[in-house]
Amino acid sequence: MPDSTLSQAIKEAYAAAPSSEIVLHTLEFRHTSFTAPIRVVLDNTDLAAFLESGAPENPGEQVDFIAMQFSLTKPEVGTNGAPEMSIELDNVSPEIEDQMSSAIFTQAVIEVTYRAYLGSDLSGPQNNPPLHMEVKSCRADDFKVTARCSFGNFNNTRFPNEIYRLTDYPSLAEVY
Repeated sequence: MPDSTLSQAIKEAYAAAPSSEIVLHTLEFRHTSFTAPIRVVLDNTDLAAFLESGAPENPGEQVDFIAMQFSLTKPEVGTNGAPEMSIELDNVSPEIEDQMSSAIFTQAVIEVTYRAYLGSDLSGPQNNPPLHMEVKSCRADDFKVTARCSFGNFNNTRFPNEIYRLTDYPSLAEVY
């Protein structure tokens, strides 16, 4: 099933696969115990790119992504089951290992955002909106960080999740 979140430019890059166009895959990890988000790019050089205007941290700003080798399996679009993404970060620095190891043992959720950029257009991610997930399980050691992510626990979501007030919906008032 086609992914409607992808921009036309990245769809063309995937379809034509020109050697001059590079797709840069990035991950951003956020947790309340982190001093700053952990941002990595699947490349050999660091990346400075702009975030989308609705980003959870540093919206619309240019941020740095650290070059790192990682693998990820994106969730399937239109599957029946709970979509999950698996991530493996290889050769992590001691700082990243320590931050992830300490975050695992807290009650707060580790959030992860996947963004795809085109090498020719770093003004914003080409998947809009970016893919936001929660880390469900994580293991960190001296060599790698392995994480399984999902969209969160929908069983604990209020429905309906909006409170209908007369100030917002005046037509709810009886008129005689």
